[in-house]
Amino acid sequence: MNLLVFYGGTFDPVHEGHLSIARAAHVALRETIALVPAADPPHRPSPGASAPQRADMLDLAVAGEPGLCVDRRELARDAASYTIDTLHDLRLQHGREQPIAWLLGADSFRGLPEWKRWRELLDCCHFVVADRAGSPLDDRLAPGLADALRGRWTHRPDDLKESPAGRVLRLEQPLHPASATAIRRAIARGLSWREDVPPAVADYIQRHRLYRDGSTPDPSL
Repeated sequence: MNLLVFYGGTFDPVHEGHLSIARAAHVALRETIALVPAADPPHRPSPGASAPQRADMLDLAVAGEPGLCVDRRELARDAASYTIDTLHDLRLQHGREQPIAWLLGADSFRGLPEWKRWRELLDCCHFVVADRAGSPLDDRLAPGLADALRGRWTHRPDDLKESPAGRVLRLEQPLHPASATAIRRAIARGLSWREDVPPAVADYIQRHRLYRDGSTPDPSL
């Protein structure tokens, strides 16, 4: 059975680091990667760009990228964006037996115990964890998380296609060091930043004057 892979995030803005993770997952898993922009992330400050703007930038970023697409389901939700709710929606749509994986970075994965109903997530999906330079997973997991993951780790991508949920795959390809926080800060300070985002995204940011003063822009722009 094929594996459905979703890469959630704020993407504020989408940058080459995000795309590096998505591309590496596409190559390793041999599946399409759906990038899922969050409408109202409950675990961080309000985004610097509106949800429609962030989704538009994702569309520009993945245009012409084989194996990458954008899934807007969280933008249609009136409530805050919680991964557990998104996964329940996916299960209702695709059924209990469909293999589903959630792609995320190592830093986010280490913070999993702070997520809403995090233990339930392990029964709803597989996790594909992109390990970034300087954030090893080997010895920094909280005890509760380490215990919950015992027996779930795998190095075989095909293991994720043989069951609906419950496994954790470590994605160990080299990744791009770009940071959305650093990009927003560079834009606000008038420093160099365009090389860290796709050209079409850089043009969009400049055209809509995003991130220039650190405030949330007018979504009508």
